[in-house]
Amino acid sequence: MDHDARLQRDSPLHRPFVGSIFSCAAFNFSTNVWTFRHRDVLNLAFGWCAVQALGEFDATEGGHIVLWDLKLVVEFPHGALVLIPSATIAHSNIPVQAGDERLSFTQFTPGGIFRYVDNGCQTVEELAEKDPSKYDQIMALKAARWEMGLSLISTLDELLPNE
Repeated sequence: MDHDARLQRDSPLHRPFVGSIFSCAAFNFSTNVWTFRHRDVLNLAFGWCAVQALGEFDATEGGHIVLWDLKLVVEFPHGALVLIPSATIAHSNIPVQAGDERLSFTQFTPGGIFRYVDNGCQTVEELAEKDPSKYDQIMALKAARWEMGLSLISTLDELLPNE
């Protein structure tokens, strides 16, 4: 199913920026943006989240991104952009030094947007009430959604040139 085409055709919802692949954006304007270890559980489980570091700070001394499940701590300098599956990978940021300034800009898509489109641009409750048969169909498909999401991930064989 082409969620994008259906969303544009059947819904009053629109993206925050023309040409963006994400449905939501957040600007974090505090002067020392950092997060505790978390997963963005409302985001699409197999979707990507774009996080951009902004501000004036020494990236060797703070502002690192921590990818807990991967056991990685990565320098994350001003202007850098990282794409992570934020619903499934636990992540956080390390605070910057006193006097430094770190802001961030994130773009993401909640899983609820996809469910809304799958449900004919209506809530699960509305679908269940208006079309119980279609509701049962949609609920049956949910069990295999993880397989569909997993199939979207490229393998090394797909990424490496043929020899």
